[in-house]
Amino acid sequence: MINPRASIATLVVSAAALVGIAQWEDYTDVATPPVAGDVPTNGFGTTRNPDGSPLKLGDKTTPPRALVRLLEDANEYARAVKRCAPVPMYQHEFDAYVSLTYNIGPAAFCSSTLARRLIYRDYQGACEQILRWDKFKGKPLRGLTRRRQGEYQMCIGASTGRVSWTGPLQSIGLPVGYAWPSGSGWA
Repeated sequence: MINPRASIATLVVSAAALVGIAQWEDYTDVATPPVAGDVPTNGFGTTRNPDGSPLKLGDKTTPPRALVRLLEDANEYARAVKRCAPVPMYQHEFDAYVSLTYNIGPAAFCSSTLARRLIYRDYQGACEQILRWDKFKGKPLRGLTRRRQGEYQMCIGASTGRVSWTGPLQSIGLPVGYAWPSGSGWA
């Protein structure tokens, strides 16, 4: 028997989602644009200073501060997902939408066809919409395409098996060997 989707109010960002976001965003201690023409980010894709002001080129962070910001930012984006798509979800769906929102921002998520599909409880259609968000300034980016495929796989619950992962968290001194579900695109 398949468990029913959980009330959106009960869902929180999972540890697996946080590690996945960190893996996709990668760590940098100095604010630089991730791609030419983008806004500067540091840590794990953070675009703002703790006071809310935008990062400037060269602004620095440390691994502990970056991890705190990752959690704060992910929780902020989780609140946006809950506000804009207040429907029951599986944890893996919620995590995929939080990862997407972390990357595209709450305004884009909330005004998207994806959010509207969720409101109408078209869960499969909403997951499929993730794949459309692989462009920057109208051009597909290979890294975004890979990320969206991973988020889509997570969204549809295609995670089976285990693989070892030793991504960017190793570079800041965190334990390695985290096991990502194989076939999810998060490995």
